[in-house]
Amino acid sequence: MITQGDDFPVHQTSEPIAYAGTDRNFYDRYFFNGYNRAGTTFFSAALGVYPHLNIMDGAFCVVHRGQQHNLRFSKHLGMERMDTQIGAFAVKVVQPLEVLAITIGANDSPITGQITFHARAPVVEEPRFIRRAGPRTLMDYTRMTQNGHYEGWIDIAGERISIRPDDFWGTRDRSWGVRSIGLKDPQEMAPSVPPQFFWLWAPINFDTHFSLFALNADETGKPWNVGGVIGDLEQGTVTHVQDCTAQVELQPGSRHLAKATIRYAHEDGQHTDLVLTPRWKFYMSGLGYLHPDHGHGLNKGPLSFAYDTFDTEAVKDCDFPLHLHIQAYVDAELRLPDGQAVRGAGVLEQLVFGPYHPLNLHGFMDLPQETRP
Repeated sequence: MITQGDDFPVHQTSEPIAYAGTDRNFYDRYFFNGYNRAGTTFFSAALGVYPHLNIMDGAFCVVHRGQQHNLRFSKHLGMERMDTQIGAFAVKVVQPLEVLAITIGANDSPITGQITFHARAPVVEEPRFIRRAGPRTLMDYTRMTQNGHYEGWIDIAGERISIRPDDFWGTRDRSWGVRSIGLKDPQEMAPSVPPQFFWLWAPINFDTHFSLFALNADETGKPWNVGGVIGDLEQGTVTHVQDCTAQVELQPGSRHLAKATIRYAHEDGQHTDLVLTPRWKFYMSGLGYLHPDHGHGLNKGPLSFAYDTFDTEAVKDCDFPLHLHIQAYVDAELRLPDGQAVRGAGVLEQLVFGPYHPLNLHGFMDLPQETRP
């Protein structure tokens, strides 16, 4: 099966590009978020390719005036991975590792837009994500992350939001490999493993710096994937830090965080602290994460579109599965080893289900208790 991708020198095996190894859960994904400096408008986009399912899907979400709008697109891939247009939605690489474009054309919603991402920082390769349950590989993927700024526009029912590079910044990532997609496997591994996941991801923008923190941990709090980055845009330096820890506080009656302080311990004995204070939440189900009807890789037919909107203040906090996985918009302060403090903004992504003993969480979706027997 020869496709457009075969005309580029990107082959990794003797097979045509259309064939991606043997694991049916292989995926290849774009992700973007962007927000204005006032923190009043937020957008996010994603496009995923699932070669073994022959599906491509995508989504665009915007949070404005207290409403989260969710546009979802899906199509049969036809084994052509280079055609990254799904109906009215498209993601295009204009200049690799520098410029990418998102298009939302006319559709059966009040949302259209044209947005271009420009890199303001180099690409960061995160530590390899590998997670197994007994003999089964649950995750095995690579992700690169990049901070940038945006230009373009979003139109919401005739209200035009101007996206200026001096006002809108954010983050994009690219990940590829293996993680659960499409329908759930009908036969679990024996014996079954109780579900558990603790995930924090914080890409942050500052005028003179950028930072990244990622943490996956088991129920005891032991990290199985952790890493951080401090970038100085004026000096042109990028420092990877493996020794990172997070002190977090839960919101009362919630599995979402009220505050997080990240400590980056440097090899010279000094440290950098990142203090994150959430202001409001974007719900990742808008992009398909954990969505029961529009999850990643589900077969919605040859070409489909869906749209919904909701009042973010009316959401029942931590409702599973739609409202547990979030990116909280955060005010950020980066306290550098020399005593300098710089302020910026970003997101603190959170997904916590199952037990996590450091926060007194012991069941699948129980909430923390003040005391336990």
